[in-house]
Amino acid sequence: MEKLKEKVRESLASVLPITSIVLILSVVMFPLEIGAVALFLAGAVLLITGMGFFQLGAEMSMTPLGQGIGGQLVKNRKLPMIIAGCFLMGALITISEPDLQVLANQVASIPNRVLVLTVAAGVGIFLVIAVLRILFKVSLSRLLTILYIALFFVALAAPSEFLAVAFDSGGVTTGPMTVPFIMALGVGLSASRGDKEGTSDSFGLVALSSIGPILMVLLLGIFYHPTDAVYTSISIPGLATTQDVVRQFVLAAPRYAEEVMISMLPIILVFMIFQVVTKKYHRRKVLRMCVGFIYTVVGLILFLTGVNIGFAPMGNLLGENMVSGAYKWLLVPIGLLIGYYIVKAEPAVQILNRQVEDITGGMVSRHQMNLCLSAGVSFAVGLAMLRVLTGIPIYWILIPGYIMALVMSFFVPHVFVGIAFDSGGVASGPMTSTFLLPLTMGACTALGGNVVTDAFGAVALVALAPLIAIQIMGLLYHHKVKRELKTGHPILEDRIIELEE
Repeated sequence: MEKLKEKVRESLASVLPITSIVLILSVVMFPLEIGAVALFLAGAVLLITGMGFFQLGAEMSMTPLGQGIGGQLVKNRKLPMIIAGCFLMGALITISEPDLQVLANQVASIPNRVLVLTVAAGVGIFLVIAVLRILFKVSLSRLLTILYIALFFVALAAPSEFLAVAFDSGGVTTGPMTVPFIMALGVGLSASRGDKEGTSDSFGLVALSSIGPILMVLLLGIFYHPTDAVYTSISIPGLATTQDVVRQFVLAAPRYAEEVMISMLPIILVFMIFQVVTKKYHRRKVLRMCVGFIYTVVGLILFLTGVNIGFAPMGNLLGENMVSGAYKWLLVPIGLLIGYYIVKAEPAVQILNRQVEDITGGMVSRHQMNLCLSAGVSFAVGLAMLRVLTGIPIYWILIPGYIMALVMSFFVPHVFVGIAFDSGGVASGPMTSTFLLPLTMGACTALGGNVVTDAFGAVALVALAPLIAIQIMGLLYHHKVKRELKTGHPILEDRIIELEE
């Protein structure tokens, strides 16, 4: 119980800033109906509680399951089994990813199931590629460069109206369900390999898994010609009493509970089969993981209900109000502020930061990761708001940004390359897709812009920013260690050798 309280307190500290910003804006600058504000506050309570349950549940269940499967696949040493196992787990985890459902609902020209299965196949294929990279010790920088070059060639053939949606799909795929498992899988694989380069190679799975959805959705766009994709506006019903507010969440909860249970069922079955076949975990560990799965399910239900019923409608309404007056250019600085804090509310970010700190032995702390990610995402959200106001094509930003990130990857210590590209997928999670995306869509709709080309792409920009920000941090850290190495500290000597390897 103490551990749960600790997680809820961490969630409160993460969500409180963005909640305060929205409340201040709704009171001081952009007045909103009291019913909408009440809905938002109730959603925030569910969000905080849900994040606490989810983070504890993922720590107890998804992380050990990923590490166990990763280690077992390597010990098996049968390449076909490794390929089949990684593809299956990548696809199943993606189908259970709640963020993907949010995006799929916005792309009207492609059936939800078709889009979800296409993205799941993309993650499965590229998770296999990522695992083979670890096993055969292929350079992450070179592989990323080759894949992104191929990706942009495919993008040239895809409909321009679908480019932003495709890149957004890569961001939302690596969310609160996918990241804990994939990160742990990488740790298990690298630990089983048992060499000095295991630490840096344990990162990069999320990065490579994010490329698959983009590529597959671009190919899907070529065949479906989805130029008529439309955005379904989010509306807030009339709420007269607090009972009306509670009723909205009560009515919505069963739907999200059903989605979460259907999504989690394949993962739970995999866990049961894995345990029966391998006897990997002792009885006490199995019970602990079962409790973890319960926490994960409860947390996701609370989280999704709070975010979709409370946060998404408020984001849409706030976006419309922010551009309806004479101060529409305030959208950019407000976007910078929201971006700085919104990444702190992403549950998968906190999981990644904790794993980074553990795996690097404190070489990269949670505080450093949070600060760097917040700065990068802040700039990205500011750019997303500027696109809403000006209609700047998304590829004017994405192409130079990815070129810069890929070039830097050849000069940054390997461990930071993997962390940076993993952070890109992790930063664009549920809060981004269910608050920031409706915010840009609401603003774009009020301005009379093209939602598909001008509002979509916010998730893609958020996913791009950490690639550059974390690698800059890596370059600065590497320079600092080399400078201090002159003092002759043996610990620093070991660390610089580890970085260069």
